[in-house]
Amino acid sequence: MRMLSDRRIRLAAALFALTALPMATISPAFAAQTVEKAIAAEKNPPGDIPDSQVFIDYTAPGGARLRVPEGWARSDAPDGASFVDKFDGVVLSVQPAAHPLSLKEANEIMVPRLKKEARAVKVAAVRVVHLPAGNAVRIVYSSNSEPNLVTGKQIRLENERFLFFKSGKLATLTLYAPFGADNVDQWRLMSSSFRWP
Repeated sequence: MRMLSDRRIRLAAALFALTALPMATISPAFAAQTVEKAIAAEKNPPGDIPDSQVFIDYTAPGGARLRVPEGWARSDAPDGASFVDKFDGVVLSVQPAAHPLSLKEANEIMVPRLKKEARAVKVAAVRVVHLPAGNAVRIVYSSNSEPNLVTGKQIRLENERFLFFKSGKLATLTLYAPFGADNVDQWRLMSSSFRWP
């Protein structure tokens, strides 16, 4: 049998070592290239809910209630519904939960989950707020929108998520709009209108 030269042996060993590298040895910098980056906010963002907007009552499965803008496109889900108008939206879901959400749990569990579920999330604040329905954890954050199905365009969004707990149920109310839109009063109206059955 013909013996392999030292050079060929070294080359074969080097190729084997390259192909046998575990995924964990991939540079973090290379992996970060696949993470979606936050896009710039619009200079004159659309998305202000007009002062003349009419709000109507919505009752979720299980009886939780909320005032939502009339005329927005509604999509029902087994645990709630979403209401959308262009890049503005309201999402309410009610799910079983073992106990109230603490601020520590919100930071350690809900925020990482949010960053995993949404696009290019940047959290600005996590705090407890008192609303007519009781105390709630409020998470303020920005994110990228989903790409438009036709144009692929995305915009930067600002979001507020409220987490209410009562009697083994956790209600999650999320309000979103183009970053910089002025919806302070309308968002306060909706978050303050939430009621348990």
